[in-house]
Amino acid sequence: MDPSESSLPEPWILAVREQVRLRPAMALGLIFSLVALVGLLVQGLGDLVLGGGPPFLRFAVLGGLAGLGATALGALPALGFQTLRQRTEDMLLGAAAGMMLAATSFSLLLPGLEAGGNLAGSKGLGAATVVFGMALGVLLMLGLDALTPHEHDRTGPCGPGHARCGRVWLFVFAIALHNLPEGMAIGVGFARGDLSVGLPLATAISLQDLPEGLAVALALRGAGLTPRRAVGVAAATGCLEFLGALLGIGLASGFPLAYPVGLGLAAGAMLFVVSHEVIPETHRNGHQTPATLGLMAGFALMMVLDMALG
Repeated sequence: MDPSESSLPEPWILAVREQVRLRPAMALGLIFSLVALVGLLVQGLGDLVLGGGPPFLRFAVLGGLAGLGATALGALPALGFQTLRQRTEDMLLGAAAGMMLAATSFSLLLPGLEAGGNLAGSKGLGAATVVFGMALGVLLMLGLDALTPHEHDRTGPCGPGHARCGRVWLFVFAIALHNLPEGMAIGVGFARGDLSVGLPLATAISLQDLPEGLAVALALRGAGLTPRRAVGVAAATGCLEFLGALLGIGLASGFPLAYPVGLGLAAGAMLFVVSHEVIPETHRNGHQTPATLGLMAGFALMMVLDMALG
């Protein structure tokens, strides 16, 4: 092997070490959340294997595939045009944010509070269980956001080692930070086979993947990719939702309290993405009112769907 090849990751490692030195609390939070996540996953997978296989795996697979397909379908219009009116894009992303917020509220937090209260024998302890899961989700996303090189369409590159990554890869890493928790939410929602929880959640995430897939494909075209390649890469990022769904059903299928903790973890991660990335992105271009109206329309649509499907 060429010695220079083995040294390629070294600048990124050094950049991560410097970031850890500057932000030790965030690094410790990421380590804590990853340890808890791995512990839940190992215990859940162990129970699934000993129990003869994951009984609700097919639901998580179908939900993850729905998110993948919606992302690909949303990206297809980028074959015909390169840009959207900024006002229209902000309104569509606002609607996606509203659907994510409604899904988090009605399909993650409320079922988590109910399950946690029933298992703990106390509404207060049940709420504390869900809040603990939310804290894990936020710590996970904070750490990944700080220590992963990525780029957002308007704010530019960030994270350690971003200077050594191409712009396209930085976009892909940013999309991964969005899609993974969404997939985890789908998997957690189906972990107990309760369609009244998993079906509205998978529907909401798939619907909001349509404008998100288009926004990603257009951003990749703006970064210099050909239309076909931009659509292909945008569609391929939906695979992360499928993988996240498998991860979610694994981590929430173990001991009983893993279910409300997993619901809280997915909720915390999704709330972080909406508040930290999506809403600021829609309010950065002077179109706050259309974006807010889109958010409220998306929230209302998801509320109706949750009542109809749940």
